Amino acid sequence: MADDAGAGEDLTRADRARRVAHVLRGQVLRGAFPGGVLPDERALIAEFGTSRNTVREALGLLRDEGLVERRRGVGTVVVGRTYEHPLGELSGLAEVLQQHGTVVNEVRAARTVRAPASVARRLGLPEGSEAVYLERLRRVDGTPLSLDCTYLIPEVGDPLLALGRARLESRDVFELIERAAGRPLGSAEVAVRAVVGDPATCGVLQMPAGGAVLAVDRLTRLADGRPADLEFIHLRGDRLTLRARLDRVREG
Repeated sequence: MADDAGAGEDLTRADRARRVAHVLRGQVLRGAFPGGVLPDERALIAEFGTSRNTVREALGLLRDEGLVERRRGVGTVVVGRTYEHPLGELSGLAEVLQQHGTVVNEVRAARTVRAPASVARRLGLPEGSEAVYLERLRRVDGTPLSLDCTYLIPEVGDPLLALGRARLESRDVFELIERAAGRPLGSAEVAVRAVVGDPATCGVLQMPAGGAVLAVDRLTRLADGRPADLEFIHLRGDRLTLRARLDRVREG
């Protein structure tokens, strides 16, 4: 990647720094740097064929995102650990993250509520029906990662409430549905949007005001196709990577 970045392009230093940052960000998120230390400036200048100022500006972008920091006598080190969640399988976040550290769920709410009309419709409940509402803050090794707001149909949610807060703090909801409620899960419909975190959500997740949040809307169905679990999950965008393998579908 030369400073002129190709024929016919008139790039500013900010453009060049952005391109360098894109590549380095991907490497940081994949854990590509042994020991968590990035190559020194001279190596990066040679790799990208760009100027020292451009490299420094690119590293500054990553510092602003909380991914790296400069340490005297060491260099630029990775400080923002991220976690991967595969999109190709139906699994709870805690089930996925257990391999990365200690997962703790702080139960902020666990009770029966009157389901909002839109929630009742999506869960296949009559308008005005009750649903079980769970709100949990999920931490990995002490760091807040997600705020999960879950509505469950009564036949699935009531057995979970009966377990008490201790079980809700130590187990994934999917596991509890299948074991405690005795209802095997079948499939889920998921939508993910990147949003600017509102002050309340950022406060709970202990992230900078206005930070990036992945807003996940997930409707999970039982094995017989009935909707059972509607979740609104807010994930720290600086700590979680959603990953999937996609195959090209070819006609004929």
